[in-house]
Amino acid sequence: MTVDTPETLATEGAAQAPRRSRGRPRKTADERDDGNRRRELLTGAARLFRAQGFAGTSTRDIATAAGMRSGSPFYHFESKEALLAAVMLEGMQGALQRQNAALARLAPDAGLRERLRVLVRNHFDVLLGPDSDFIPVMLYEWRSLDATQRSEVNRLKDDYEAAWVPVLEALHATRQLAGDPLLARLMIFGALNWSVQWYAAPSGRTARSRARASLDELTTAALQLFLKEAA
Repeated sequence: MTVDTPETLATEGAAQAPRRSRGRPRKTADERDDGNRRRELLTGAARLFRAQGFAGTSTRDIATAAGMRSGSPFYHFESKEALLAAVMLEGMQGALQRQNAALARLAPDAGLRERLRVLVRNHFDVLLGPDSDFIPVMLYEWRSLDATQRSEVNRLKDDYEAAWVPVLEALHATRQLAGDPLLARLMIFGALNWSVQWYAAPSGRTARSRARASLDELTTAALQLFLKEAA
C-alpha cells in the first residue's frame, strides 16, 4: 500500500498532464485566415484604386469588394493611405519576383537582345497581364504617398530597374543601342508604362489594336523601336 504524499501527487499530476508542443503555438482559424484576408483587401483595393482613383475610393468600397464589414480594413491597415502604400509595395515586390524568375529561366549563353526581350516581355506582363492592377496604381497615385512611403517603394523600384542597367550599357557598348543608356532606360520605361493607358482602352482604334496584338507582339514592336537592326 502506498501513501499519497504531496510529492507523489505532484509527480502523478505531471505525468498525467498533456505534453505541450515546443515552438510557437498553433494559429487559430481566424489567424490562419488573416493572410488571405489581407491579400483580398490588397487585390480589391488595387482594382478599385485603378478604376476609380485613390480619392474616389472609400474604405467602405474596399471592404465591400473584399466581403468585409466597413471597418474591417482598419484591422489590417491603419488608414486608407497605408493601404495604398501596401498596394504599391505588393506590386513592386511581385514585379521584382517575376522579373527574377524570368531572368533565371534564361540560358546561360543568352545574348543581350534576348535578355532585353525577357525584361520587356515581363514588364508588359506586369503592366497588362493577369493580376496587373498593382503597378498602374503606382503610376497613377504616386503623389498620394508621403515621403517615407515613397522611399520604401523607390527602394524596390531601384532594385527592379537595376537588372536593366548592365544589359542596356552592354547593348550601347556594342552599338546595338544608340542612345545614352541612362536616358534610354528612362525613355523605355516611359514608353512601356504608357501602354496601360491605351492597351486597355474600352473602344476605338486602340481597342481594335489590342485585339490583334499579344504581349509577345508588343514586345517585338518595342524592341524594334529601341534597338538597331542586327548587322
